[in-house]
Amino acid sequence: MKTTILVTLLCGLFAASAASAATTAAAPEKTLTPQQQRMSSCNQQATAKTLKGDERKTYMSSCLKGEGVSPSGKAMTPQQQKMKDCNAQAGQKALKGDERKTFMSTCLKNK
Repeated sequence: MKTTILVTLLCGLFAASAASAATTAAAPEKTLTPQQQRMSSCNQQATAKTLKGDERKTYMSSCLKGEGVSPSGKAMTPQQQKMKDCNAQAGQKALKGDERKTFMSTCLKNK
């Protein structure tokens, strides 16, 4: 009698766990769109910087537009931003070779 009850309980427990696993496995994983990924990333960065109110809104707006964000999706360091700005200026002036190196060196030191 005890064996029959034990076997019945184990079978019921097994069936319940199998049904639960099947339900969980059947739910499709939701993949985020690039915009949703950007929103999530910007939101995490704003939270990490403990931004609130208008400051957070401004940051989120610029982050979602891609301003101040490198192609990998991470925020640029101040040095990377300097490099980007100086490189853009050198490109506008069509500098090449040693002139470009000298300009970049001076520009990066002054910023």
